Amino acid sequence: MKMFTTRSAPYFFIAPALILLFLFSLLPILIALLISFTDMDLAGLADYANIHFVGLANYTEILRDGSFLKAIGNTLFYVVFGVPFVILFSLAIALLINFGKSRVFDIFRAAFYMPSVTNVVAVAVVWSYLYNPSLGLFNTVLNFFGLPDVRWLQDPVTAKISLIILALWRAIGLNMLIFLAAIKGIPKSYYEAAQLDGAGTWKQIRHITVPLLRFAIFFVSVTTLIGWLQFFEEPFVMTDGGPLEGTMSVALFVYKNGFQFSEFGYAAAGSFILFFAIITLTLLQFRLQRKED
Repeated sequence: MKMFTTRSAPYFFIAPALILLFLFSLLPILIALLISFTDMDLAGLADYANIHFVGLANYTEILRDGSFLKAIGNTLFYVVFGVPFVILFSLAIALLINFGKSRVFDIFRAAFYMPSVTNVVAVAVVWSYLYNPSLGLFNTVLNFFGLPDVRWLQDPVTAKISLIILALWRAIGLNMLIFLAAIKGIPKSYYEAAQLDGAGTWKQIRHITVPLLRFAIFFVSVTTLIGWLQFFEEPFVMTDGGPLEGTMSVALFVYKNGFQFSEFGYAAAGSFILFFAIITLTLLQFRLQRKED
């Protein structure tokens, strides 16, 4: 009896977490997968007899949907430009704060981190006013220097860039702290030995700091990639996917079809295409990391 209790004790400790994981994560995923093979809509919610199994019809139809293909292109645009800039700026700011000797850099650290903990809806609303073509601060500054107005949210390409700037501003703070924590974990003896050999700050960063941050860079790369593939709040609040679906992301496309058009099966199919894309790219990153190691 004592042996049975000792062996089963760990399972009792992890059971609550496993039950919550199953109920609120795995089970909803399985239900959504089943829904993606049906034509479920509002009528199906009212009466399950109205739900019909359609097989892969939702997947084949959505892959021919021009709006969904455009959303994929927009999401790739966000990823290609957003992920590298987040990593680059976060790392650069972390290095500046770490090697800065003045107390002012502590204020900078708090200033850069504050956007990460600010409500995204409130931030998006404020930035919508900043991007206002006639009364916004950005165009006012441009006009002060004699430059013409910019249609920040009225042109499809410019609107995507505008959303990337906002998301970049929000994402830097948290990733900066991750890099700072990793930098603080590097033994000071490495830097002391480099200084004895006559290495300057730039050479220390290049040959000591950056190579020893590869695991932190890998972690930030994975989490940032997943976040940008699920890009949703900024286009939802600021542009609603416009203009001309120029800022429509895959996550926003799924939301609009599921909760505005009530095409739950169709939206579930889109969500699982996004899900498999995230899994594939994440596994690819892990594989590349193993090869580097």
